[in-house]
Amino acid sequence: MNTGRRPTALITGVAGQDGSYLAELLLERGWAVHGVAKPGGNDGTVNPFVEQHDIELSEHGATRVLIQDIEPDYVFHLAGISSVWRSWNDPVLTTRVNGVSAAALLDACFTQQEASGRRIMVVNASSAEIFAGSGVSMQNEDTRVAPTSPYGASKALSHNMVEVYRSRGLEATNAILFNHESPRRPDSFVTRKITKAAAAISRGTLDTLELGNLSSVRDWGWAPDYVDAMAAMADYGKGDDFVVATGEAHSVADFVAAAFEAVGIDNWRDHVRSDSEMLRPADSARMVGDAAKARNLLGWAPTKDFDQIVRAMVEFDMTEEMAA
Repeated sequence: MNTGRRPTALITGVAGQDGSYLAELLLERGWAVHGVAKPGGNDGTVNPFVEQHDIELSEHGATRVLIQDIEPDYVFHLAGISSVWRSWNDPVLTTRVNGVSAAALLDACFTQQEASGRRIMVVNASSAEIFAGSGVSMQNEDTRVAPTSPYGASKALSHNMVEVYRSRGLEATNAILFNHESPRRPDSFVTRKITKAAAAISRGTLDTLELGNLSSVRDWGWAPDYVDAMAAMADYGKGDDFVVATGEAHSVADFVAAAFEAVGIDNWRDHVRSDSEMLRPADSARMVGDAAKARNLLGWAPTKDFDQIVRAMVEFDMTEEMAA
């Protein structure tokens, strides 16, 4: 890496859940951290020690100039439209934001590496959704890529572009992230909707929680753990693909039950209604990951279990509810 200066990292999506946790982690290490947030994406949540840049990542020329100016040692590409539901409403935008931006960034990093002779390590946030149609109950790095949504397809594009540029000599890694949550999860996600509703119902400020498919099964982890995994991939220094998951399966109904239990409500079904309009056009029934490779090569393991994750989110939302 560079000599005579501290490591320099660029985080795209720095205002998001993962980006904010990653920025904190790298700043604690003493790294220089640069960030890109979506237009209007920084509402004061970005760490003030992050040097921010306002560019459109899908604009190839602008992205090349950014990489030339920053000269990063590490690039973490976390930016993107992260909602499967939203991707059905705007598949073209989703493809541009998630797929084209990754291509532009990878090419900019490759071009800079070729010109400077100095290695750039890229970690791309891939997604379990690339496996949604694989028909396999537990997915790993060798599972067939078979997306079933515009979001999954856009992530598959970024995933494949990483493999293309890795074959050209760029140390690029796909972090195949399964669902991961925290109090920083946006309200548009079903998990945060559930924990906020549980807090509000327990306080008497809400009567009913409306949800779509309660039987969908997911593998939910703790976002700071998954950020630790991505940092470990950067430290590993060699481009590869890694599934990041807990290996535990829980349904949406399980998540609801755990959230209501955390606020002392046992009869959660009295407060939940199923709304058919909230169902996705195509939804994979079971998404559970096998992270054995990350455990073996990176020494990574999750620190919070399912109940601890849900409880941490509910406790945060209870505090917010009482302060409102």
